[in-house]
Amino acid sequence: MRRMLLAAAAVLALVGAADAQSVRISVGSYNLNNLPFPIADALGFYEAEGLDVTTENFAQGGSKVLQALVAGSTDIAVGFYDHTIQMQAQGKSVVGFVQLARNSGLVLAGTNETDFDPAKPETIKGKKVGITAPGSSSDFFVRYYLQRHGLSENDVSMIGVGSGSAAVASLQQGKVDLLVNYDPAATIVAERGLGKILIDARSDAGAVDVYGGIYPTSVLYASQSYIDKNPEVIQKVTNATVKALHWMKDHSAEEIVDKLPSDFVTGDKATYVKAVENAKAIFSLDGTFKTEDLQTPLAVLKTFNASVAKTDIDLSKTYTNAFVEKVLVQASN
Repeated sequence: MRRMLLAAAAVLALVGAADAQSVRISVGSYNLNNLPFPIADALGFYEAEGLDVTTENFAQGGSKVLQALVAGSTDIAVGFYDHTIQMQAQGKSVVGFVQLARNSGLVLAGTNETDFDPAKPETIKGKKVGITAPGSSSDFFVRYYLQRHGLSENDVSMIGVGSGSAAVASLQQGKVDLLVNYDPAATIVAERGLGKILIDARSDAGAVDVYGGIYPTSVLYASQSYIDKNPEVIQKVTNATVKALHWMKDHSAEEIVDKLPSDFVTGDKATYVKAVENAKAIFSLDGTFKTEDLQTPLAVLKTFNASVAKTDIDLSKTYTNAFVEKVLVQASN
């Protein structure tokens, strides 16, 4: 009887695996803006929805994920919302369907000896500025700062340094003078005394100071054609991700870190827990997009992106709340 039960269980497992829907999800980096995605994966929420998720991590930044999506080598991207605007300007339809991070989470840090003073923007001239990658939101952050203060991108040298420990090392080793990055890099720099945070856009007030408004960043997005062909997969991914957002809201930073795979945690655990605590305010509570907040990244892109500036962008085509709304309706019933 025991052998028969084990055999039956094995058959059921094989049937379940066969019935699982495969989906390729790529993530730009393991910065904390993207944290709800690995949390959903680690807690088994995607598997519980009947999904077989293949994950690829492009440590170079979100622009590489966008390229993969456009090339068709991935189905869904964990990337930044502003990519959807850029793609519309290029005649491509890329749509965000779950918002993960409702605010930038970016900081600009410098070495302890830096002479850059945000109150004197001209002191940034000649500096080597580390960003995650060209075309990323950290790139936009620097360009917008320069533009707002009457400076040119030629006044600095922007260098792609990735995120996490690689980004911290670039500042520590003197490869860059300033670093624009996310947590955990931001908290590691400050906690270890490797440098100081000079501009902080993790808070709503900081975002308003830098951008003039709230700046949504990390989202799940896919091409409109993939969404149209695979609405059931998109709904299942949404169900799992929104569940992860709710779980994160109800648990401490330490509990969140305890659920992460070890290769996701950058540096020592105590510092990483502080980084998650510092970043908790940026996460969406329910995954919905707010139309008024989407105006901020559009305004930023229009200042220096020629394609966006000359295109009449229809923001309503860059996102959808339809899948998240189904989750919220089900939760209320």
